[in-house]
Amino acid sequence: MSELALGTLVTRRRAKERSDEELLEAIAGGDDNALGALYDRFGRIAYRLAYRVLRDQALAEDAVQEAFLAVWRSADSYKRERAKPGTWILTLVHRRAVDLVRREDRRRADSLDEAPEAGTGAVADEVDLRDRRATVQAALAQLPEDQRQALELAYYGGYSQSELAERLGVPLGTIKSRMFTGLSRLRELVPQE
Repeated sequence: MSELALGTLVTRRRAKERSDEELLEAIAGGDDNALGALYDRFGRIAYRLAYRVLRDQALAEDAVQEAFLAVWRSADSYKRERAKPGTWILTLVHRRAVDLVRREDRRRADSLDEAPEAGTGAVADEVDLRDRRATVQAALAQLPEDQRQALELAYYGGYSQSELAERLGVPLGTIKSRMFTGLSRLRELVPQE
């Protein structure tokens, strides 16, 4: 086993030994191993809750994923005096599931008259968008970890450069440099249309 893999295994074991509150504090500090440990503790029950609300496996998985993304983004807003971590997490899961139910209800309620005509290119556009996303994801995976992390948190997580600097504990100039260099490299890796 490589030293890196061994180090990751030890870090995960340590994360599992911490209390839920300690894990949330670590997540607020950017510790993704702590998020993994918290998911290991609550992922199953979160999925069961989401599935009970949604009655759809894929939607339940989406609700859980979105809820744990919300945990990652807002762990610093958790208040011990308001609820236990498990209650807070399951509340996030329930809210996401209810949001998905409402969204699906609205989607189903849309009139068929508003649906695009067959052959209008909607399917082709969707396939093209999926291919483009896969290309971008593959290019992101080729970036150094610090550049990839900065870009993903900024574009997928919605963090500003100042928030990233604070969250990652590095100077603002470092974040700007990582993002500039990462975007430049992405331009080279992703073909322009």
